[in-house]
Amino acid sequence: MMSRSSSRLVLARPIAVTAAASSISLQRRMPAKTFSMTRISRKDDGPSAGKQNYRIETDSFGELQVPAESYWGAQTQRSRMNFKEFANMSCVQGNPPSGGGTGHGGGDDAGGGSNNNDSSAPPPSDSDNKPPPASSGGSSGDGKGRRKPRDDKSATESSSSSSHSPVTHALERITIPPIYPQLLAIPLTKRPLFPGFYKSLYIKDPRVIQAIQALMDRRQPWIGVFLSKDNESDIDVVTDINQVHDVGVFAQITNVYHAGPENSALTVVVFPHRRIRASSTVTAVSTSGSAPKKGDGTTPPPSVADNAIPAQSTSTAEESPVLPINQHLTDLGLPLVNAENLVDEPFNPESPVIKATTSEMLNAMRDISSINSITRDQVLTYSAHTGGEAIANPAKLSDFAAAISAGDTAELQAVLESTKVEDRLHKALVVLKKELANAKLQKEISQEVEKKITRKQQEYYLMEQLKGIKKELGLESDGKDKLVEKFKERAVNLNMPKAVKKVFDEELNKLQHLEAAASEFSVTRNYLDWITLIPWGKRSEENFDIGHAMKVLDEDHYGLKDVKDRILEFIAVGKLRGTVEGKIICLVGPPGVGKTSVGKSIAHALGREFFRFSVGGLTDVAEIKGHRRTYVGAMPGKVIQALKKVQTENPLIMIDEIDKLGRGHQGDPASALLELLDPEQNNSFLDHYMDVPVDLSKTLFVCTANTLETIPIPLLDRMEVITLSGYVAEEKVAIASTYLAPAARSAAGLESYNVGLSKDAIEALIKQYCREAGVRNLKKHIDKAFRKAALKIVRDSAPHSGAVETDTSKSGSGRTNVGAAAARRDGQQPVGESVAADKTAFTPIEITAANLKQYVGSPVFTSDRMYRTTPPGVVMGLAWTSMGGSSLYVEAVLESVLSESSKPHFHHTGQMGDVMKESALIAYTHARGLLARRVPENRFFEHARIHMHVPEGATPKDGPSAGVTMASALLSLALDAPVIPNVAMTGELTLTGKVLKIGGVKEKTIAAKRSGVDLIVFPSANQADWDELADYIKDGLDARFVEYYDDIFDVVFKDVDLDRARTCRVLPSPPPSPAAE
Repeated sequence: MMSRSSSRLVLARPIAVTAAASSISLQRRMPAKTFSMTRISRKDDGPSAGKQNYRIETDSFGELQVPAESYWGAQTQRSRMNFKEFANMSCVQGNPPSGGGTGHGGGDDAGGGSNNNDSSAPPPSDSDNKPPPASSGGSSGDGKGRRKPRDDKSATESSSSSSHSPVTHALERITIPPIYPQLLAIPLTKRPLFPGFYKSLYIKDPRVIQAIQALMDRRQPWIGVFLSKDNESDIDVVTDINQVHDVGVFAQITNVYHAGPENSALTVVVFPHRRIRASSTVTAVSTSGSAPKKGDGTTPPPSVADNAIPAQSTSTAEESPVLPINQHLTDLGLPLVNAENLVDEPFNPESPVIKATTSEMLNAMRDISSINSITRDQVLTYSAHTGGEAIANPAKLSDFAAAISAGDTAELQAVLESTKVEDRLHKALVVLKKELANAKLQKEISQEVEKKITRKQQEYYLMEQLKGIKKELGLESDGKDKLVEKFKERAVNLNMPKAVKKVFDEELNKLQHLEAAASEFSVTRNYLDWITLIPWGKRSEENFDIGHAMKVLDEDHYGLKDVKDRILEFIAVGKLRGTVEGKIICLVGPPGVGKTSVGKSIAHALGREFFRFSVGGLTDVAEIKGHRRTYVGAMPGKVIQALKKVQTENPLIMIDEIDKLGRGHQGDPASALLELLDPEQNNSFLDHYMDVPVDLSKTLFVCTANTLETIPIPLLDRMEVITLSGYVAEEKVAIASTYLAPAARSAAGLESYNVGLSKDAIEALIKQYCREAGVRNLKKHIDKAFRKAALKIVRDSAPHSGAVETDTSKSGSGRTNVGAAAARRDGQQPVGESVAADKTAFTPIEITAANLKQYVGSPVFTSDRMYRTTPPGVVMGLAWTSMGGSSLYVEAVLESVLSESSKPHFHHTGQMGDVMKESALIAYTHARGLLARRVPENRFFEHARIHMHVPEGATPKDGPSAGVTMASALLSLALDAPVIPNVAMTGELTLTGKVLKIGGVKEKTIAAKRSGVDLIVFPSANQADWDELADYIKDGLDARFVEYYDDIFDVVFKDVDLDRARTCRVLPSPPPSPAAE
């Protein structure tokens, strides 16, 4: 038997084996084992008959039956036994490469993944490229890859063992062909591949996958790998030589693994052997010779191993013939490349330049290894496998240096293309130096970041230790004690009710027993913060001086007698009682009449704090009553927030736009206001967040609205309504002269300039530009007029002024005038630039009605009324809107000529509401009855097709007060006579002719006066409202109060010729045509 060796074999993957020596079946997954081996032979029988197995005789485990795929998956370590020593000891002639098998099984990558750098797995040593001895027998190696002849004893034992053991077959070895002119070329992106270093390729092209499998089946695993010129290329085969760099590597496929979804891709592990140069691409052509087919030899090829060793090259052409591979590639339609070996130029290893460069390269590697642990492992592995031959082989050293560097693609390709060793060493050294600089920079950045992190951690640990020490010494607490003291100090200055004080004590006690990190801690802290910020028992001192209040109100607002009288009454009651109870006042009026500003003036007159919030469009009840404390981000409602801000229990809180409250899925805010605005309930208002009663009985609430129609009745019932009507022209003139014009002059910076706004200009603005009920639009126009005046002053006094002069004559880009900038730096004023307009350098400006168009543009209203004189069928009515009063014309016309055969018809247009439509029908019915009663000879309504229309059809209209106007328009059409000129009327009409009371008398009176009306017809029930109007409003107007429509008929049709009216306007029917007869 063969002499027992002390070398050891390491099985790289768990395998299923049978321990024959102990006759015990160990069918299980064994971990990696190290054992002494005495003999390996092939066995075709035994427990695994029909499969290829290898028998390994060991001194530790007896005889092991190892499957071929597991045998070829074994790894050897040089410290125990290299692969050549393993082959020499056994009956195996050579080292079959993993790619030599026909299988395509999976397993771990044998020396390199798909990382950017090439794998640092050990390349074959120079001795591996030497042809092995002809004898199949072997001996243990000397540790350097050189074979030692076996002694006679070993030979004898081997012969004896062979005679008693099963027949063994030497495994066929794949040799590296020295010449391989045509190759399947695979492109590689981003970095080239260097000889001696594994690399994995990912193949997706089905044709290339099929070609690689065919190469493996034919035991011709040779391909060319070239660097693609396009780093974004996604092709798997070179079809044009211009796609890649011409210098690449001749590589052996060692492993293939299926990858991708449904194994649609292939991971190919290659091992480059030498440099080659591609000259052109050709179509694959079949060559002479025959390749061994799968399964046609006496030795079936083994499967693909997991950790394969590349094939050993031979130096004789007889042992490595050029193998035919082209035919099956031709069938697949894949192009090949013509390639030739690229041989290094001869060099002198003893050259001082080579030695110096090599030494510098080793120093650089050593420096990089001291910084980068990955590079250190690669260098150690390479050194261990080269056995100190790195300096003796500078060509391989340069390849290794480039392989482990993450250099530029062009620089790495230049290293690969260099055939002159000195030049290659120099280029590799440059790449390595850049890698060293990059490693140093990475180390500096890493150290800096680590230093900052370490410093922060040290500070944190020290601060925690300091807190612990101070806490033990009683010098500092964890913060809760400070919070508790702060809340207690606040509570001392507050006069909390007993119920609130009890809740405060409970929450404070809870806070003391909670951990600061607990979620409940922040909730309790925020609640205590709010409950101690409410001004419990704090009230501001009120001013009960009637004279002071009247002075403040008159300074801020013109007119508004009703509002001012109500505030004076409020102050008087408070002065007599010594205290003032809270009230709820609702100011109703069109926009721009000063409702919001009146609230501020009331607070100023009373000496109270003022807080305003708007509820227009509000749909969430929580905005009024707050959120529950358990919600994230919960907070009290607006009322509690108001108390916190003003820090008094008796402020004036203005609730703006209360008529525009919304309603949604989050509740009805109008209902939530019922408790707040009820004087009998708001002394214990309960906010959802506070959950304790809050006294709001001393708070004065002032609400504002444009109309009462959208305010819920229960809410309206809790408020005292004060109506603010629109302003008449006289009031607008006074407001503009006293308040608006001075404020606009100051805002425009014209206090020191002689700029005036005449009274006729203000009247023209009111008449031709601003006819709304308020003065907001009037203020805008006055502001615009003064701004135009300011612009005119600046232009007249400094026509070439500018902040910085620019020269755009050449480039148009606005270059700064350097001279002007320099003059400004010296404190001088450049020519053409004015710091401020000279107050004496312009003519005084007076804005009058004549030149008003220059300042505010063309007039908006060119006529006071739609009809200067009303024709038959047209009558002016009066309407009330949220914007104030306005004139409302009603038109009635005949649709066709009257005849005895025509039928009566009546319809109306003009976006009328339901109430107004009913009023139109009532007016039509009453007009027919009245005409039949007063002028029975007139048969107009029996044959007339009438169309009634209310102009401005885009504006919705509704209400009953247009009834008398519609009846008058219909009677005017029937009598073919207009009403008396300059008359307007309003009133609700019943079927019996009764004229009912209407609203908005002041607004309608203002609208009638603005339209130039002389006579207004009102229902008799509205005489009291007329009497309350100011004299300047009624000046120039005559009012007639009627109870029935007959009174209106006598007034507006007093000039109608009744004899003419009795004449029937119905024409006789035309005679029948002859055809009809």
